[in-house]
Amino acid sequence: MNRIAEPACPGLVLQRPAGQTSAEATRAVHLRLLELGLGDTVQVGVEAVATKPGHEGLRLALRPQQALGLAPGHDTLGLHENLAFYGLDARTALMRETLLAMLLGPQAAVFPSVDEWWSAVRMRVNVAQAARRTQLSFSTADAERPDDCWAYHRETGFTIRPGSPLIDALRKTTQPEDGGLIYSFSCYRATEYVLLLGLAEELSLSNPALLAQLQARWERKAIQSGLFHDVFLKEEGSLDQPLPPRYYVPGDRVWFRNPDEASSDASGYEGSWTLYLGQGEFANLWHRERPFTLASKGIEVYHWRDALYFDEEGEQRIDEDKVAACVAATEADPVRREQILRRMLRLRDGKGVYADGGCIDATREHLRWVQPSTTDLVVPAA
Repeated sequence: MNRIAEPACPGLVLQRPAGQTSAEATRAVHLRLLELGLGDTVQVGVEAVATKPGHEGLRLALRPQQALGLAPGHDTLGLHENLAFYGLDARTALMRETLLAMLLGPQAAVFPSVDEWWSAVRMRVNVAQAARRTQLSFSTADAERPDDCWAYHRETGFTIRPGSPLIDALRKTTQPEDGGLIYSFSCYRATEYVLLLGLAEELSLSNPALLAQLQARWERKAIQSGLFHDVFLKEEGSLDQPLPPRYYVPGDRVWFRNPDEASSDASGYEGSWTLYLGQGEFANLWHRERPFTLASKGIEVYHWRDALYFDEEGEQRIDEDKVAACVAATEADPVRREQILRRMLRLRDGKGVYADGGCIDATREHLRWVQPSTTDLVVPAA
């Protein structure tokens, strides 16, 4: 999303495409808000969009007192507790929380159309719901996929077998049935699969041609690591201009840094990649029945330092059983718990620096635009 620097909680700006009148755009927005029971909650006005002089768009914004009551200091972790979800199904409730969290950001998010904004809401919800269902086995050395829909080659990574739909293959890999096989992933690769699934589910509705491109590409070669980030994601915030430390939107990809230099050298423990689920919870991709809170994630990362050891080959490892025991002891000691959280719930230090910073990152990542006329997602041909 492009950003316009503005005062606290400036809301969203939806540009009006050529050929659409202000009345038509306003009507489309109101219909979406009514679906979520927000017709009386959000103010909608028409004003010029600074990024396109002379071009009109719709601004969606909460009344100042509502914004302060829902998320003081841009703290969206308790947003669900301040909302009335009576009579809403789980997906609609999550869409409502997602939209309001977007409105409560520190800067105005700009979308090229009403449709692109709504796709962004749906994709975030897709990602959050997929992350909540994900169950994998953590490993930095092993990688496994269902043989009937994936093939592996060193040069191409895990590719989709022809005839295996991408969405089905991703669900089968990440969302095992009770008693089903659980596959090995690193946390970074796991978040890629969940994000890709949320994206593909939206493309099946809004841009089937782009989904077909993704399918064809994944039958040839996987998109992963740095290229995945560049192709599919936008990153908000920076160390110079960090996002508020308790500001999260469902569907965000989030990194928690390990601020301990020694244990951060253990493979896979430089930090922890996860996804924000909403309701104040972050995905636990290895134990989906036990999602993290911001506090519990910080405490877990802190105790990696207490579980560092060297294996028979002299490699640094982390004893997860010892981490769990340390976490349990800390949770039973309110004074110690508060001491650790004061240390960990700070903004992280810069790259290569291990000083007074905590585990909180300055940035969040989310999926790009996908509507056929406005998408900024280009699938590499090679």
